[in-house]
Amino acid sequence: MRICKALLIVVDISGYTRFITERSLTLEHAEQVISDLLNTVLDQSRHPLTLNKLEGDAALLYAEIDEADPGTARPMLGQVRAFFPAFRDRVKALSALRQNCSCDACRNITALSLKAFVHCGEVLLKKIRQFDELAGEPVILVHRLMKNSIASNEYVLLTDTVAELAGLDRSRLRSHVEEVDGMGRQSLWLANGSDLPEWTPMTTSQAGSKATARRSGVFRHLPLAQGGAGWLAAMRNWWTARRA
Repeated sequence: MRICKALLIVVDISGYTRFITERSLTLEHAEQVISDLLNTVLDQSRHPLTLNKLEGDAALLYAEIDEADPGTARPMLGQVRAFFPAFRDRVKALSALRQNCSCDACRNITALSLKAFVHCGEVLLKKIRQFDELAGEPVILVHRLMKNSIASNEYVLLTDTVAELAGLDRSRLRSHVEEVDGMGRQSLWLANGSDLPEWTPMTTSQAGSKATARRSGVFRHLPLAQGGAGWLAAMRNWWTARRA
């Protein structure tokens, strides 16, 4: 158990609740689509950005950062930038792949979009069984930012702390103030993914070795991808184990 400075990123698929609740007869296909899209987004992340938790239609990622060196935060935002075109491309591909399926879920894939919420601060990093858990006010805040007054379905919402740390050009961002439940008035910045710094990837050998190490550690507890009811049962069993 230790305290560290971390950049926190929540990626959330917009339209998920309506996508599921209004199409209960096609739940299996809907869950498969959401899982595929989340995996597509997560595949854009690289060390030291790490998946911490899957949360239904969302995922929490984090990276330890050096507050004195903004260079450690900017590459993480570059990865967030890369999430959006990857997501949109996969939405188009899935829609084409499933065009012969007449279920509501497969017919409405293009209604889904992506949001990202970014904050940083001191968090408590603790291990429960084999899992790393994050705790602290910054973790609470980044999740509460998901409930906001923004009308758009696709955007990046950053706290002022992140914008300052990463040295972002605020002229490319839009100022936004949100009253966050239990946490008061927050000064935020609203952006498109393309407004964030571009990410300069590592060499192929560096990225391959680090991504392999990350996935072997982070995904070792996830069920193998399966189809239909077996896949859903595996996910339910995994989530129960996570919460135990």
